[in-house]
Amino acid sequence: MSDLKLGYNTGYWSAGPPKGALEAVQEAENLGFNSVWTAEAYGSDALTPLAWWGAQTKTLQLGTAIAQMSARTPTAMAMAALTMDHLSDGRFILGLGASGPQVVEGWYGQPYPRPLERTREYIDIVRQVFAREAPVEFSGKHYQLPFDGGANLGKALKPTVHPLRNDIPIYLAAEGPKNVALSAEIADGWLPLFFSPKEDAWYRDQLDMGFAASGDPTKKDRFEVTATVSIVPGDNVQECADMIRPFLALYAGGMGAKGANFHYEVFERMGYGDVADKVQNLYLEGKKAEAAASIPLEMVEDVALVGPAGKIKEELSKWEDSCITELLLSGPAMMLPHYAELILG
Repeated sequence: MSDLKLGYNTGYWSAGPPKGALEAVQEAENLGFNSVWTAEAYGSDALTPLAWWGAQTKTLQLGTAIAQMSARTPTAMAMAALTMDHLSDGRFILGLGASGPQVVEGWYGQPYPRPLERTREYIDIVRQVFAREAPVEFSGKHYQLPFDGGANLGKALKPTVHPLRNDIPIYLAAEGPKNVALSAEIADGWLPLFFSPKEDAWYRDQLDMGFAASGDPTKKDRFEVTATVSIVPGDNVQECADMIRPFLALYAGGMGAKGANFHYEVFERMGYGDVADKVQNLYLEGKKAEAAASIPLEMVEDVALVGPAGKIKEELSKWEDSCITELLLSGPAMMLPHYAELILG
């Protein structure tokens, strides 16, 4: 039996609420999944669906994968986390991410430069709120509490709510090497996207640098790596891969501008620079089907599990031997028992 924990990722909404989401969340709980996660882009938010569906569960950890930092001030995010943790009786996980410049500057109207520095300041303030040891004060390059200017009447405050837990776990979504290391240094978990087991040693190196910088020799043993992975079982491997290709094309080709697409850079580091370049050019020209079709099977298999059950179980061993501690799966409720059987045995 696999030691990997399983989580269920509802993702962010497209045109409207995903059909059958509550049924799938409840099925995940019935099957013994560890967690359920929501996301946000520039439509639905991550917190409201998590509270709505999470209220109808009892054991699942409830995580945001991810809540975008530019959407809320650090103290507003901390308020939401304190509230969710109380309402869920200590089941909340705060998953945070910087998003990208197109969304941050185009949707939230916030500056994007120096995202790692901004992330460090943000999490520092959130942890001050969780600790509730003193009125929150911070003087950084990106955040000042109280605000320096305005009416000059700002007052340092403590949250009125006493935290249920002072150590609400914070996970950081990260793809680049410095951000992965940062997650190990200042967060309790890492949320990778497009993780490839063949890159495991490289990722472990980045994490180890972060653990060393944290100054906590015990952190590595309790750090969580919760990775989203697509699983498409079926007899025809290529047809299964076809279910994944549009998703990879969207992220490698369409999520971000040229020179500022962090998903593109992940595939480039994996050795697919030429493919990613072709996919991006086609996608930005509006040739989405051609972009998806240009993705080779090997690239799909590096970040997803596709094909017959025997093949998936064989390839799963690479994931079990990696730094990952939990797999986040998506799909309709009827597929979750099959996923659980494939992975947990």
